[in-house]
Amino acid sequence: MCANVFGMLKSLFGKPFDGGKRTMDHGSQQQQQPQTQYMAGPFQAYMGPQGPYPGPHPTLVRLDELQREVVALGQQVFSFSGLQSDREYKRLERELARLQLEVDQVETEGRMELQQARKRAAGEVEGLLRYLEGNATHPSRIAIEELSQETQRLLLAGVVAPFRQGQAQDAAETGEDLVEAVQDVAMRLAQIKTGGSVPLRKARYRALTRVCAVQDVLEGRVRTHTLALPLSEETHEAVQRINHVMVQVSGARCQLVALLMGLSGRDSCAHLARVLTELLVELDALDVSSNTAVRNYRKQVVEEINGLLKHLDLEGEGDDTCRYDLTQNDSIREIEAIRGRVSVLRGEVMRQGIAGQGLELQSLLTHLDQVDTGRNPCIREARRRAVLEIQAVITYLDLREALGRRNPGPDESPPHTAVWRVLASLSELHFQVLGFDGKRADKSYMVLEELLTKQLLALDAVDPQGDQETKTARKQAVKYAQNILSYLDMKTDEWEY
Repeated sequence: MCANVFGMLKSLFGKPFDGGKRTMDHGSQQQQQPQTQYMAGPFQAYMGPQGPYPGPHPTLVRLDELQREVVALGQQVFSFSGLQSDREYKRLERELARLQLEVDQVETEGRMELQQARKRAAGEVEGLLRYLEGNATHPSRIAIEELSQETQRLLLAGVVAPFRQGQAQDAAETGEDLVEAVQDVAMRLAQIKTGGSVPLRKARYRALTRVCAVQDVLEGRVRTHTLALPLSEETHEAVQRINHVMVQVSGARCQLVALLMGLSGRDSCAHLARVLTELLVELDALDVSSNTAVRNYRKQVVEEINGLLKHLDLEGEGDDTCRYDLTQNDSIREIEAIRGRVSVLRGEVMRQGIAGQGLELQSLLTHLDQVDTGRNPCIREARRRAVLEIQAVITYLDLREALGRRNPGPDESPPHTAVWRVLASLSELHFQVLGFDGKRADKSYMVLEELLTKQLLALDAVDPQGDQETKTARKQAVKYAQNILSYLDMKTDEWEY
């Protein structure tokens, strides 16, 4: 982390602060003042008009002390991923303002060299203030917060409020509409761009992991609808106690949703974890060895509790580089390896035409289906995009093969011929799209988009004249053109993990 912080400081502020040595050397050479001497030591000593200093100049010593504070505070600034309203933001802002004031108060004795050293230190503090404010007020950070608040409103109305009103049983009957609404929020979160900013990536990952955890809890509720009490208490003396635990688990689910989304002011994840652990201990103490049905019932309840416990370790989620940096994720690495191979095959197709790459491309699709996305929308989106890249090459190969086999008869209708003529043009444009590697602002992108749109208009002008086969062919050609346009857009939308 330290190495990263120093690197960020250097990139933000240019050369690292050196106690003013470079500036003083340069200044003294320019002014050629005979009273200035330099002596060996950790800093070059300075002799001013008042007499020699046995070590570094007091101004440089003070600036060096402040610089150490800047570096230490910089680590906290670079890891902060909250908003301006957060208590931690206000603390960091106060500390930086204090450092800024103390740097301004450093005495320079009117010397240009010392003034420049002080100015450089003040610039570094100012840079941290801008960095802190810029990330906390960035449009992407605001978008992340708005989606988090949208999720809070959904869950407050659908789960938390009914539970607080003593309607836990009704809250357990969470509908599929709520699950779909939360899933939609997760997908929109995954599409927010961070520009590589560590604070923004942390904020997005933190929000995303909580929304996904809530989605998992809600889907469990939809599957069970209610916390069923499947056995009669007359079956075994332990059933009554297990049923009581199940009711407590029902409440714990609602509490967990509230905790994950910041809707619980009094409870904590640690407290809920202790409660659930105590329930596990209580279940473990029950003697149900003589009854298989009761033993299986207890096992189901234990699985319910463990399913809740796995979501209670999200307190520090996003602080671990291996977690919020999805480029380090094993599934992402697997997807990227597949994309690398697809890129090679695409290049071979463009150089050699149809050369038997279809079988390997199909096997790569199968491989992608087996990649574990871990319920992470970002990883799911990465896999989806990789699938589209493969399908774009496969459909191009399929159309080229169909065009090569085409042998129209003398009785082929003019509308049908017109559709195939458009498909031939689309095949050429598809070839150009496969090789396109630019941005939406590029002229080549605009030309491709315009040409594809013209082909859609040409298809729209084809009159099938009641011929079902022509109508079907035109519909497929329209879908093919739209898929090429979508693929071109996907290649230029600057999506990130």
